[in-house]
Amino acid sequence: MAIKNYHTVHKGIHVDGNMCRSKNKREMTMAEFKEWIRRFDEDKDGRISRDELREAIRATGAWFPSWRTKLGVKAADMNRDGFIEDSEITNLAEFAQNHLGIRIMP
Repeated sequence: MAIKNYHTVHKGIHVDGNMCRSKNKREMTMAEFKEWIRRFDEDKDGRISRDELREAIRATGAWFPSWRTKLGVKAADMNRDGFIEDSEITNLAEFAQNHLGIRIMP
């Protein structure tokens, strides 16, 4: 599921243009990024698993989502438990800026 017209649709939830303020790059605040990534937390355990991150990366339309997932978990998962917890979201946001074309605004 790719982002079309710079809007995100995930399981029927449409995130409108305030998440995508630039026509060249997806932009959002850190709060919006957290809200967006939490939509992929299928089991609602408050953590993002490798499979949940893969779905989020697929939603961006990025090429090679499995490879990027591996890189994303490696970059964000500081305690190496295989999950990205709330305390590691900043690391995931940095990865998203560098590898997924998402700009996190202050």
